[in-house]
Amino acid sequence: MVTNLYFVRHAHSTYTPNELGRPLSNCGRQKAEKVTQLLKDEDINYVISSPYKRAVQTVEGISRLIEKKVMLVDDFKERKLSEEPIRNFNVAIRKVWEEKTFSWQGGESNVIAQKRGVNATLKVLEKYEGENIVVGTHGNIMVLIMNYFDEKYSFNFWEKLDMPDIYKLVFEKKKLREVKRIWSEEFN
Repeated sequence: MVTNLYFVRHAHSTYTPNELGRPLSNCGRQKAEKVTQLLKDEDINYVISSPYKRAVQTVEGISRLIEKKVMLVDDFKERKLSEEPIRNFNVAIRKVWEEKTFSWQGGESNVIAQKRGVNATLKVLEKYEGENIVVGTHGNIMVLIMNYFDEKYSFNFWEKLDMPDIYKLVFEKKKLREVKRIWSEEFN
């Protein structure tokens, strides 16, 4: 029995220091509408999301379409890079990808963040076997989850993601069988 997970990286957000409440920008809201249009014919059964507002806002259109609430799952939130703001984000993020067990003070290593995201994914696969599920999430945690199932999804892959971006992961039980990108440049 096949289970399809549609991982949706959130659309562009307006920066605020409040990670949980950061909303989509005007551009992000327009792109979230395109996410809904792309997923409307995929026979979606459930919508799950990180509790972060920008992730919820990106997938709430499809939840309205199927007339089901967005279910919040804390473990799909973005990886915490550091307790304090990072001066050079690119250097900081590259370091945690190069050294999987390294973490900045108060942050999560790749190993810890990946374990959290994968555990959440495995629970979804078990609970909703045979269904089509949208998962609203974030770029780094999404790629860490994908990397667990196939190491070709790496830092270089993460760097090329769009905002938003959609990847359909096809599973048989808990084995990844196929990955297909749903988003494309024509929607940017």
